[in-house]
Amino acid sequence: MTKIRLGYVAMSMELVNSSPSQTMTYANFKKIGDREAAIRKLERIAISNLENCLRLLKHNLWNEVEFFRLSSRLIPLAGHEDLSDWDYMKPLKPVLSEIKSFLEEHPMRIDFHPDHFVLLNSTKPEILKNSVQTLTMHARLLKGMGIPTQHRCVLHVGGAHKNKEKALEQFIYNWALVPKSIAKMVMLENDDTTFNIEDVLYLCEKIDIPFIFDLHHHLANNEGEIWGNHWERMVGTWAHSPLPMKMHISSPRNEEQFRAHAPYVDPEMFIQFLRTINGTVDLLDCMIEAKQKDKALEKLMRDLSKYDDVQVLSKGSFEIVEKGT
Repeated sequence: MTKIRLGYVAMSMELVNSSPSQTMTYANFKKIGDREAAIRKLERIAISNLENCLRLLKHNLWNEVEFFRLSSRLIPLAGHEDLSDWDYMKPLKPVLSEIKSFLEEHPMRIDFHPDHFVLLNSTKPEILKNSVQTLTMHARLLKGMGIPTQHRCVLHVGGAHKNKEKALEQFIYNWALVPKSIAKMVMLENDDTTFNIEDVLYLCEKIDIPFIFDLHHHLANNEGEIWGNHWERMVGTWAHSPLPMKMHISSPRNEEQFRAHAPYVDPEMFIQFLRTINGTVDLLDCMIEAKQKDKALEKLMRDLSKYDDVQVLSKGSFEIVEKGT
């Protein structure tokens, strides 16, 4: 049997005033006039974001959720070219230490999905440099929280540059330019418009990093592929990871907006998938990318508990069992 752990993304729909993504634009930063005062305000926002992350982690503990994706917008304007002299990590050390202590006592799987502007296959050196810089910020946050950095950041392949094969080779070329300490953080997922399972598996096997299967993206972009034909290869990319295999789950909003995420996850689509792969891995972590966040997780657990072959293990985990056992 395969144990399934469910997770959700970045923020709660149940906790009030708990956003970990409060921000300030550079235009508003400039309006303050006093640069030091503006930087102190950025630091207060970042500290508040991290304090809310700790609240979210405590919320997850109460709800037995062992898998969570942190917001990638914890530190506003980190890495901005006009703030290169700002040591944004220094004022964050106390709250990061609190999070570290909490996770040491209550281990959870924590990771990131950096924003779409992180492009490791860019043909422009400046974009590649900025992408590495952004990933470096994620690495520093993970280390500050005491989280091992290996396989903690999910990325898309990037742009197709009007030639998908060339774009894949550009990724491999650029990969040699990425510092090893940053490269070890990366996982790749299939996307909903360009790079399908076969494309991304090609890269993951070539550079030996884990593949993140996104079922919804596959349904939107598959070129006739059957995902089951590639499942063994997907599992194989996790052979050298210290973490269990993970994937993304969501449902289309509707037929007209098929690529958009629905508020909740269709339990029938999900259970059919799980029945197919049951027993192929011991543990599978499934990140819910639904608009209703933790409410979507709770509803999915309620929906799944109604199936005869679902054995609920906690508020956030379950197994598929043989009917009648």
